[in-house]
Amino acid sequence: MSETLADRLAAFTLAAKFEDLPDRVVVEARRRLIDAFGCAAGALREPAPGIARKVAKAVGASATALIGGGRSSADWAAFSNGVHIRYLDCNDTYLSLEPAHPSDNWAAVMAVGELVGASGSAWIVAAAVAYEVQCRLCDAASIRARGWDHVTYGCLSSALAASKLFGLNHEQTVHALGIAGTTGTALRLTRAGELSMWKGCAFAHAARNGVFAAQLAREGMTGPAPLFEGDMGFFQQVSGLFNVDQLGGPGDGDWMLPKTSIKFVPAEYHSQSAIAVAFSLRTKIGDPSRIRGLEIATFKTAVEIIGQDPEKWAPRTRETADHSLPYCTAVALLDGDVSAAQFTPERLADPVLRDLVARTRVVEDPTLTAGYPAGIPNRVTVTLDDGSVLVEEMAFPPGHDKNPLDDRGLAAKFHRLVDPELGADRAVAIWDRLMRLESDASPHEVIGLLDAEDVGSNRLF
Repeated sequence: MSETLADRLAAFTLAAKFEDLPDRVVVEARRRLIDAFGCAAGALREPAPGIARKVAKAVGASATALIGGGRSSADWAAFSNGVHIRYLDCNDTYLSLEPAHPSDNWAAVMAVGELVGASGSAWIVAAAVAYEVQCRLCDAASIRARGWDHVTYGCLSSALAASKLFGLNHEQTVHALGIAGTTGTALRLTRAGELSMWKGCAFAHAARNGVFAAQLAREGMTGPAPLFEGDMGFFQQVSGLFNVDQLGGPGDGDWMLPKTSIKFVPAEYHSQSAIAVAFSLRTKIGDPSRIRGLEIATFKTAVEIIGQDPEKWAPRTRETADHSLPYCTAVALLDGDVSAAQFTPERLADPVLRDLVARTRVVEDPTLTAGYPAGIPNRVTVTLDDGSVLVEEMAFPPGHDKNPLDDRGLAAKFHRLVDPELGADRAVAIWDRLMRLESDASPHEVIGLLDAEDVGSNRLF
């Protein structure tokens, strides 16, 4: 039988070595983990992360530390930590045929990494593998177009990250992929209509499933094969036929991890440039009550994901609001900010804001569609009470891989998220520890610094 795709992915995973990674991959891996920790800290008091911690701690195991405090089994730790990383919709993004948030993979890396006592350099290798596989799969085929959620790919990448850290052999890794791939398909319903808490938890579940699959394979459990090419397999049932033409590896500098983008505000990524434009236009408007009309010209994918469901014009949940192009742009114009404060129940119910959102028009512009996914081009047009019109367009918002945040910009975002929850001193300690990740023999210890339970004002349980 010819080599299967699962064989190729397993071989790539086993061959990956820290010493073969380009310096840029190491640096950007460290920065992505810092960003993920910032997002997790900012979510400590949100309801869904609290639920995830409570359920994970109830498992009663003591294998790996939980962000926010407590311990659990590796798979449940991956779930709970993944919810924290993802919940604010502020972690990194990759745009292609299928959009994704690859830093979600850190949840599996952190959980298994502690369980096996892995070094920081081993964390980086596992994360680089997961980013590479998830992003290459996103390049290969859109599963959103067929009704599946992007976290389906994340289940596979998380399984490979866990397999790498567990030290599985080739056969075991293929079995882990088979188990994860046949059980990890997720419905796109997660991101349609009125969005629930699960929107920020779906990849965490994929990470948990990937870790669980690798644990089973390590103990000898076999999985369905061939995963992709088999009758009723992944190609036939989920994605359609595709090819993965390239995977980063020894001597190859074309790794995917540095091509991901860091968000500068907590909102769905396709809205980031519209928000940046809104901040700019606000300085020219003066009094926001002067706004009489708001139009957002955008690209097809943004319309499909955040600009067409009726619920996006009257969001009732933070999950719907942060996935609403009209809401995010309107609130940026009115408040000059997009943070957790813009997604509270009180802000969502504000009649002035709701009126502006209801009057906002979203249209697809084919010229902007042609600029995606190389960029995320949005053009915002504001009509004022005197009839004057302000127009501004942007394709590469702050944090986009073509307009990256430097360490100063990343630090500003990090401290804005972490300081209010854990204090400036602890934020500095987390930053300093993660900045030397590749030389850290016990990187899991930093998870303990994200403990909400020993910060009195933030105690949840």
